[in-house]
Parts: sequence; structure tokens; C-alpha cells
Amino acid sequence: MIGFIHPDIMTCFSHKPADELQTLGWYHHDLSRHAAEALLLSNGNDGSYLLRNGNEGPDRFALSVRAKDSVKHFHVTSKDNGYLFGITQFATLQDFVNHFANQPLLGSDTGTLIVLKCPYPWRVEEPSIYESVRVHTALQTGRTENDLVPNAPSLGTKEGYLVKQGAIVKFEEPIRILDLRACSAVQFDYSQDRVNCFCLVFPERTFYLCAKTGVEADEWIKILRWKLTQTLKGR
Repeated sequence: MIGFIHPDIMTCFSHKPADELQTLGWYHHDLSRHAAEALLLSNGNDGSYLLRNGNEGPDRFALSVRAKDSVKHFHVTSKDNGYLFGITQFATLQDFVNHFANQPLLGSDTGTLIVLKCPYPWRVEEPSIYESVRVHTALQTGRTENDLVPNAPSLGTKEGYLVKQGAIVKFEEPIRILDLRACSAVQFDYSQDRVNCFCLVFPERTFYLCAKTGVEADEWIKILRWKLTQTLKGR
């Protein structure tokens, strides 16, 4: 349904969006959101992007874009009369790809501006080098498959500027780091004179933060609550 690619690898699509995308060099098929973020944050650059399948059906895809130190995700929808991306509809796949070849600038509801600079290919040259096993023994006995517990930190990134309530204006960078493992709640706050405020509740203090818009405040709350949920699961 969608793709980012240079003009020299553009192709015509069939009636099935997933089939149409097979020849696009930056279509990553069933790559998960988690894996897309890990890939772009570790190997991509600011403005790197890739196309992957979405979770809402065969005609829905996700465009994952690295924006400095976070990754943004956008919907792309395949329709009978073209491809819908944001508020713009493209009549053909070629129109859509040409749009990306011109490095478009994206603006979200939160005010974030992102330049789509280059697609991240799904096939990257890699060496055929493997280590030899010289020692192979077990440190424990009697364990089975049920004792194998997969473990990896859940990704989910967002960056931006917020106004923090405080009595003194400070210019140090950074002022402090908040450890979310000690946070007990994240919620909208209507007790302050400012709008678009939310708070983070810690045992020793409650931090009041203000975003530029209500949409951005809601986005911060959602990602922070999700992070808290993942932290509780890992305890």
C-alpha cells in the first residue's frame, strides 16, 4: 500500500497492496513497531524511515520515521482510488513514491516537524562471519522449556520540550533525570493556572508539566502510562 523508495526502484502495483509492495526496497513486511524503533534508533539517522505492515488490516500500513532520538509512526491506507497518507491522497503508487523522493516535511498534531530524508532498506549487506564454539556446557540441570523466560525492555519513545513548574528559572542542561520506576501515576492536572498540564506523582514530590497543546499533553500521558505499565510488568 505504501512505500518509501528512490525512483529507480519504483514499480507498479497489483490489486493487493501487500503484493504490490514486494519490490519496494524499504518495505519491511511484518516488522513490529518494537523492532522498527530498535532498528531506526540503533542504525538509522534523523529522517530515516521505513514502511511496514500495520495491525488494523491488510490495507493499513505504518510509516516509521526516526525523529532525532525518538521514532514516530504514521498510518498509510490503501484505497481503491489511491493511497491516503495524512490529509493527502495519491492517485497512484508512483505519485506517492515521487512525493517521498522529494523529501517531504511532516507536521503532526503535537507540532513536531520531521523531514523524510532517506528510506531504510530491508536488505542490508552483512558479513558471513561466525564464531566457533569451543566450550559448550550447562550451568544448571533439570530445567525445561517452561523455565525459559524471554526478557527484553519494551521500547516506546517520545521527545520534546515541556514547561516544568518551579520557583527558580534554571538554565543547566539537564536539570535532572526522573526515574519512572519510582513514579506511581501520570494524569492530567487542572489545578494549575496553565492549560495542557499533567503531573507525575513520585513518593517525595509531584512534578507538574505543561505541553504546548492538549494533543501533545495527551500523547505524553499515554506514552508515560504505557512505560509505567511495562515497568510494573518487569518487577
